[in-house]
Amino acid sequence: MTSPPSPTLPQILLLLFLLAVSAATPSALTCTTQRLTDSANKLFANCLDLPVLNSFLHWTHDAANASLSVAFQAAPPNPGGWVSWGINPNGVGMVGAQVLVAFKGGDRGAVTVNTLDLKSYSDIVPGKLSFDVWDMRGEEVGGVIRIFAKVKVPEKVESVNHVWQVGPSVTAGRIGRHDFKPANLNSKGTLSFSGEQSNVASAVDPVTKKKNIHGILNAVSWGVLFPLGVIIARYMRTFPSADPAWFYLHVGCQVSAYAIGVAGWGTGMKLGSESVGVQYSVHRNLGIALFCFATLQIFALFLRPVKTHKYRYIWNAYHHSIGYTVVILGIINIFRGFKILHPDEIWKTTYIGVVIALGVVALFLEVITWIIVLKKKSNKSP
Repeated sequence: MTSPPSPTLPQILLLLFLLAVSAATPSALTCTTQRLTDSANKLFANCLDLPVLNSFLHWTHDAANASLSVAFQAAPPNPGGWVSWGINPNGVGMVGAQVLVAFKGGDRGAVTVNTLDLKSYSDIVPGKLSFDVWDMRGEEVGGVIRIFAKVKVPEKVESVNHVWQVGPSVTAGRIGRHDFKPANLNSKGTLSFSGEQSNVASAVDPVTKKKNIHGILNAVSWGVLFPLGVIIARYMRTFPSADPAWFYLHVGCQVSAYAIGVAGWGTGMKLGSESVGVQYSVHRNLGIALFCFATLQIFALFLRPVKTHKYRYIWNAYHHSIGYTVVILGIINIFRGFKILHPDEIWKTTYIGVVIALGVVALFLEVITWIIVLKKKSNKSP
């Protein structure tokens, strides 16, 4: 009986490479692969792979005593970070949520679990929750922090709005600010006790609602009406029959754009004052500059000299340059707002379509205008 041939060096190297790749590739982690138990050492009845922040939730709803036994699992961004899960009994989102937050750093590196009553984004301090909570504990396994607890929920409810979050640091027992990336902003949903889950909250929280209003007002004013007013002034005046109708249409568009824009600017300033520690400096500074230039443009209406005035050409240069600056800044800042708000893609696509349509109209009218101007010059020449 012959012995099998010895493996060659290339075969050995290939085998070692495959073993290394296999060891380095983690298995897909889902809530169903985790076997977590409650305080009574019973497996949780349900689990959910949360859509953002690589988080998982296990729970058992006891309708008899209106309680919810939960285990939340997530990895903080840094080893000294924190994780949290909570319920918002009166709305959606973080403001008003009753939260359990856990971080490693207690006695002998144990996991500490605190309760937070989030009255606002700037008021994040430990506080008693508005509902009973018991059997709280935390643990850390391989860099992942788990929160176990039982909470009282209203009787005969079929769902609750819940939130979750992770943060990078804890200083003297106080949690540091979390990131404001899309995943962090979308960490909210509806937890159903009876059936299908929703990873997007069914309602819009007050802060998001204000952001939506702010975005719509500014998109309509600086992004649509103001460019439309510029197009009217530049191209309709070429046609003698459109005088003075073009002027009143132009003024109407610009004044309306300014009025709506002031409302949007004021909403943005209010959002900034209510979001202590959250700054979008470029968007904010562009908005302030935009408002100042637009105000100068409105003053131009009252400082407009007659056509025969010797300084009319200076006013024209001032008026035109400020007007085009407002259009450019407005469109740029609207797209920066899209990056901050992260609306449904349909809204951004729609606005891009509007901008393209305005550009096509302007290009068409530019060609027509030059044809008319050149024709007038050729008729005047001998």
